[in-house]
Amino acid sequence: MRPLVFILSIAGSFAFLQGHPIPDIPVLGSFDSNGSMTISVEIDPRCFSEDPEKEPFLQREAFDKLDANERKALVENAQNLMSSALGVRFDEGVWFLPEFRYEFVGKSHEKFELEGEVFFLRGSYKHSSDATVNTYQIKAQETAGYDLVFMNILNGKAQKRVNVLWPGEESFTLDLTSFFRDSATSQIATEANSTVPASTHFASPEDKSSSQEDTFSTFLSFLRQGFVHVVPLGADHILFVLGLFLLSRQWKPLLLQVTMFTVAHTITLGLATLGFVTLESSIVEPLIAASIAVVALENIFFPGYKSRRLVIVFAFGLIHGLGFAGALSEFELHPTSLVAGLFGFNLGVEAGQLAVLSLALALTVFIKKQEDYRKYIVIPGSTVIACMGVYWTLTRIFW
Repeated sequence: MRPLVFILSIAGSFAFLQGHPIPDIPVLGSFDSNGSMTISVEIDPRCFSEDPEKEPFLQREAFDKLDANERKALVENAQNLMSSALGVRFDEGVWFLPEFRYEFVGKSHEKFELEGEVFFLRGSYKHSSDATVNTYQIKAQETAGYDLVFMNILNGKAQKRVNVLWPGEESFTLDLTSFFRDSATSQIATEANSTVPASTHFASPEDKSSSQEDTFSTFLSFLRQGFVHVVPLGADHILFVLGLFLLSRQWKPLLLQVTMFTVAHTITLGLATLGFVTLESSIVEPLIAASIAVVALENIFFPGYKSRRLVIVFAFGLIHGLGFAGALSEFELHPTSLVAGLFGFNLGVEAGQLAVLSLALALTVFIKKQEDYRKYIVIPGSTVIACMGVYWTLTRIFW
């Protein structure tokens, strides 16, 4: 039957995909009122692999074993990656690739669920301070292999507005004219009245409106990113949701399962993003794969909705939330941006989840008899999903 063919083809195409992609590449602009400007990028060396998800983090022990030529090769890989990914321009001028100076930086395990340091390549570009710059903007090249995250710091303060750029997209234009003007005005006021601290800033209605627009823009950017992390990138998440769907088409069991799953992965997504919960990816990824096999096998051998299913779904939902955490936890965002991004990303995940369920329902709604539905859809579909789950579990443990 046609729905079965669809399920088989989709599941087959997922066999060689990984569920959760490498985090996006941050592009951080740092501007000081004294005229200094620095643009930096941070690259995970796993990005250079054809299959990054199967590569381990570059930890201290492995890093210390690299000789000069191997480290030079990693730097060259970073240069090639960014040349195909990033464009920068000032004052609506010509797009160019900054001449980054790369260095290896280690970060503590507190942010990476690993013991010891994890090494990244950080590229820094210092723009000439004697040149007047009014606006700053970046774009993700059509050939970019990863999305870019456009973030900025003004006088040491992280800005609320953040853009996640897909290949071919341009960021919003950062207006530096008002920044330098306000900084100069603040300095003059401070010199005129020593009782007014230099950091004082009097908010106006326009400031409040702009702040709300920046927060909403960040929310929308991560909303889209959350959707994409499910459809099409979240292969294992898609199969898990399909496994929930195949248990029963009745609205109550489906609603209870989806709600429980949503609550669970929202909890751990938030806790992991904020740094309260960490678990090694070598544990999380096999558990996510195993969860797919378990729900699919239950559809086959324990048909019909039972209350214990909710406990299983909740437990697995906690694990899936950890799998999504990398999309936000790697970036040092303004607290407001972090909340907006977390909320938007989670809603995007739910939208992707609903899209999968809606498509599955549309493809099977014409099968009226429950016996036919189970024979032609539930059993074959759950079997394929279970096989994918087992395959992923084994490959993530042993390979």
